[in-house]
Amino acid sequence: MTDILAAAPASSSATSTTYTVPQERKIVTAIPGPKSTELHARRLSVVSSGVTSMLPVYIKKTNGAIVVDVDGNQFIDLGAGIGVTTIGHTESSVVAAAVTQTEDFIHTLFTVTPYEEYIRVAELLAEHTPGDFPKKSVLINSGAEAVENGVKIARKYTGRRAVAVLDHAYHGRTVLTMAMNYKAAPYATGYGPLASDVYHAPSSYPYHDGLNGADAAARTIAYLEKVVGATDLACLVVEPIQGEGGFMVPADGYLPALQSWCTDNGVVMIADEIQSGMGRTGKYFASEHFGWVPDLVLSAKGIAGGFPLAAVTGRAEILDASQPGGLGGTFGGNPVSCAAAVAVFEAIEANNLLAEGERIGATLTAGLTVLKDKYDIIGEIRGRGAMIAIELVQPGTGDTTKAPNAAAVSAISAYAAAHGVLLLTAGTYGSVLRFLPSLALTDALITDALSVIDDAMAAL
Repeated sequence: MTDILAAAPASSSATSTTYTVPQERKIVTAIPGPKSTELHARRLSVVSSGVTSMLPVYIKKTNGAIVVDVDGNQFIDLGAGIGVTTIGHTESSVVAAAVTQTEDFIHTLFTVTPYEEYIRVAELLAEHTPGDFPKKSVLINSGAEAVENGVKIARKYTGRRAVAVLDHAYHGRTVLTMAMNYKAAPYATGYGPLASDVYHAPSSYPYHDGLNGADAAARTIAYLEKVVGATDLACLVVEPIQGEGGFMVPADGYLPALQSWCTDNGVVMIADEIQSGMGRTGKYFASEHFGWVPDLVLSAKGIAGGFPLAAVTGRAEILDASQPGGLGGTFGGNPVSCAAAVAVFEAIEANNLLAEGERIGATLTAGLTVLKDKYDIIGEIRGRGAMIAIELVQPGTGDTTKAPNAAAVSAISAYAAAHGVLLLTAGTYGSVLRFLPSLALTDALITDALSVIDDAMAAL
C-alpha cells in the first residue's frame, strides 16, 4: 500500500508511549482459533442468544490499539469497543487511577454519603462541554440511561410530553430509547408496545438529500411544527454525527438553525454525544465542529476509559428543575469510574490527544481517498477525526442512485477480521464501514489496516 503511504499527510504517530502489547497485527491460527471455538461452545449453553457478537474471538489482553485473543492472535482494533476505549486500551494513567481508588473505597452511593470524585467529573464536564453558561451534571451508568435521564429532565423542566429525534438515529435498547431509534430491527422487534410521544423528524443527510443546512433545517422544523406541535415538544435529541446510522455529518448550519428554533419555542435541544464525544473527533465534543451550543449534552462510552459511566450535563436551570431525590441511582457516578474519568480528561490534555484525533482523521481520509479512486463501490467518505466512515454502493451507482451495498460491507468486514483487523459496520441499510479507533492508533497501523481493506476490496 505504498500509494496510501504516499497519500497520507506528513504527521507523527501517536504520542510516545510504552506498550505492554506490541502494536502490530499478527494472526497465528484460523479465525476463530481453537480456544475461542471452545469458549464459544460454552457460551452458547449459558448466554442468551439475544446477546450476539460480531466476531466470536475471545479476548485475553488489550493495550493501545491492539486486542489479543485467547489463541494469541493480535488484531488492529478499529472499533474501540464501539467508541469506549477512546484514549487506548488499558491506558496506564487510567488503570493507575482506578487501582488507587479501589484501594480507598469502591462504593458508598453518592446519594447517601458523597465523595469528591463525582464532583470533579462534574467540574470537568462543565468546563469542557460547549457553552459558557453555568452548568450542572448528573452521573449515571450507561449511554441509554443518559438518554432516558436527558428526556426525563427536559420533560420536568418544560412540563411538556413529546420527544423528537431524527431519522437514522440510534439511542439505545431500553423501553424508551428503542422507540427513539430509527431502525426497529433488531432493537425493538417483538419488544412492544413502544413508548408513546416519540416522533421521528427528517434529518440532514447531504450525500442522499443534497440539501444545504438551511433547507434541511427548514424541512425538520416543518415536521416538528406540523406533526408534533412546538407547544407540546419537550426536547429534540440529536447526535451531532450519527453513530449507528452511519456517521452522517449534517450540512453546515443545520444544527445551529435547529437550536435557534428550539430556543425560540422553549424546546430543550439535547446533544447525544455518547459516541462522538470525549476527544474522538479532534474536539472534546463533536458539537463544536458545527458551532452548536446545545442545552444538554449526553456523555458515556469514552468518558471513563472503559469503566461504566455516563452523564447528563447542561444548563444549570434545566438540571435544577428536578426535585431532590428525583435523579440518581445505586451505581451512578461510581467512585472508581469517576477516578478513571478524571484520568481520561487529564490524559487528553497531557498527551495532546485532540491533535491525535485530527491526525488519525487526516491519515485515514487520505488512505481511504486512494481506495475510493481505485474502487467505485466507495460512494462517500465522511466524518471527523477518529470517527470516519465509508458508505458502499453498488458498482457504478455512486453518482446516480447510490444504491446500498450491504453485501460488500459484510464481505469486507469478514475478510478484515480473518486477517487481523476489527471493523465495525453501520448504516440504516447496512452499507457503511465505520472507523472508530482509539487515539493510540499509529499511522503505521492505519496503513497496515488499509492494506487489508484494499485486499478485501480486490477480493470482491
